[in-house]
Amino acid sequence: MSSISTTSTAASTAAANAALQSAAQSIISGSTGNSSMDVGTLVTALVNAKTAGQAASLTAQQTSDSTQVSAYGALTAALDALQSGMAGLATGATLSTFAATASGTGLTATAGTGAVAGSYSVGVTQIASSQALSSAAFGATTQLGTGTLTISLGSQSMNINVDSTNNTLAGIASAINSGSGNPGVTATIVTGSTGAHLVLRAANTGAANVINVSTSNVTTDNGLSSLGVTSTASTTGGQSTITSANSSNAWTQSSAAEDAEFTIGGIAASSSTNSVTTAISGVTLNLAAASTGTTQTLNIAADTSAQSTAINNFVSLYNTVVTTMATLTSFNSSSSSQGPLLGDSTLQTIQNTLATIVGGAVGSGSTGSTLAAIGITLKDDPADGTMVINNTTLSTALTSSPATVASLFNSTNGIAEQLNSSITNFTQTGGLIDTRTTALNTDLASITTQQGALADYTAQLTSQYQAQFTALDTLMATMNNNSQYLTALFGGANSAGALASANNT
Repeated sequence: MSSISTTSTAASTAAANAALQSAAQSIISGSTGNSSMDVGTLVTALVNAKTAGQAASLTAQQTSDSTQVSAYGALTAALDALQSGMAGLATGATLSTFAATASGTGLTATAGTGAVAGSYSVGVTQIASSQALSSAAFGATTQLGTGTLTISLGSQSMNINVDSTNNTLAGIASAINSGSGNPGVTATIVTGSTGAHLVLRAANTGAANVINVSTSNVTTDNGLSSLGVTSTASTTGGQSTITSANSSNAWTQSSAAEDAEFTIGGIAASSSTNSVTTAISGVTLNLAAASTGTTQTLNIAADTSAQSTAINNFVSLYNTVVTTMATLTSFNSSSSSQGPLLGDSTLQTIQNTLATIVGGAVGSGSTGSTLAAIGITLKDDPADGTMVINNTTLSTALTSSPATVASLFNSTNGIAEQLNSSITNFTQTGGLIDTRTTALNTDLASITTQQGALADYTAQLTSQYQAQFTALDTLMATMNNNSQYLTALFGGANSAGALASANNT
């Protein structure tokens, strides 16, 4: 039990003893006839005298156990944050990150898994676009007739039933947008000086994604059949073409369906989208504008900025773990306060394990590397345990000695992987922390049981004492009354008594 718990128990015992002395005085007073006995105070004092020490001891232990459980929770949270934050370093993924930069405009790129360092000459001659068609002009409220419209995009299609409730341009547009199985065509109404136009747009880019509209079962035709249009996709990735069902009410193509066309190192390539993931392994090209006749340089290089950020984050999270452990094991002699895990063997094991890993070398002999080689060292105060980082040294290592950095953080026995494995052993079910907190929780459950039993005993003892001392108080009151009667009758030290006075007369 901690010194604070011992002090608390002693104080409770002292208070109970003081109350017991006061109760004893109540008995003396009652027995000498000075006053009636204070049964309630007496019972409370006697019960407290028998139970206060145990109750205070259980409460103190309960507080101590609960504080330790919370302390282990704080330590686990810090360890989990470190483990999560260094995941990329533990697997080696962070040191495999690359950055992609383009020399011109109209082209950006991102490098991901599988990318390798290199330089590429990229020329974009055409970007992918989606088709947009505009119908001939109609009156905004003109009822165009009834029938069926079949709307298709590429190989997918849907049927729209046109009846008297939706046979205006606005009704047809609404039916297309809300149609079940819409293949990816949106419809809007654009009103100009000549009237209202139905505008259809394909959701997807690419030469193959062309829009076709056909009509069938048309009755009371007032322009519905002229909404038919046939689009022909280019077989070479170029612009789509259209043929209207009614040449006098012809559709126009405001934007053609076409593929992106580009070259990489002189090799021609195409894509139905402007986000190209298959041209360069591990690299996504984002095409924004054509640059016919010119090329630009795309460089893929190690992303030292992201790597530096990840390593700095690792150091920061490790230091948080160290400072958390320092707080949990602190001691202040002037105020007699201490951390809840001061002297705890489980925490000491964790502390020593982590310190050994970050202070050790990866590899052996002349091939071994330490964190100091990339600018990460312990603070000058050996008792502190936190690390400091020289970002100039780290930057130099990342650019000039990437093999050293890769060795330190390799996915087999690198610093981060060693820490990751150790933290898992600490925090997993059945691990060091779980074993300790399970024992504490078991003790807390036992304390709760003991407190329940003590409460029952207290209630029983109170009832027993209440009955005993109530009877005693009644007896002493009767005896005092009898004593006063006899004194009045026969006399006492200062009185002759009623019988003596009667004889004298």
